[in-house]
Amino acid sequence: MKLCASATGNDLGATVDPRFGRCQYFIFVESDTMEFESIANPAFTAGGGAGIQAAQLVVNKGAAIVLTGNVGPNAFQALQAAGIKIVTGISGTVKEAVEKFKKGEVQFTGTPTVGSHFGMGR
Repeated sequence: MKLCASATGNDLGATVDPRFGRCQYFIFVESDTMEFESIANPAFTAGGGAGIQAAQLVVNKGAAIVLTGNVGPNAFQALQAAGIKIVTGISGTVKEAVEKFKKGEVQFTGTPTVGSHFGMGR
């Protein structure tokens, strides 16, 4: 299964970014093999619409699950409309987050966890 983690760096040892739409990188991980691809988030410095732009990237890459710290209302709606499940409250490294997911130690999120424009000041 293809997972996507918001991250502060470009490998499995990177910390999960608490922001989804304005994270620095997305790391796409095949949960069975732990093979991964890192993509710099083009919406990182967007003036507006970062959540929707980021969600579209995740949809286009074929992820089934998003692992992140928080998700705003626009990104949440876009991901949910595409059938992508979201896990928030994730911390630690991307590798640790994937392992927790594989062990069933996470819960899916049913609502946005932050308001619009979260993380713009960073």
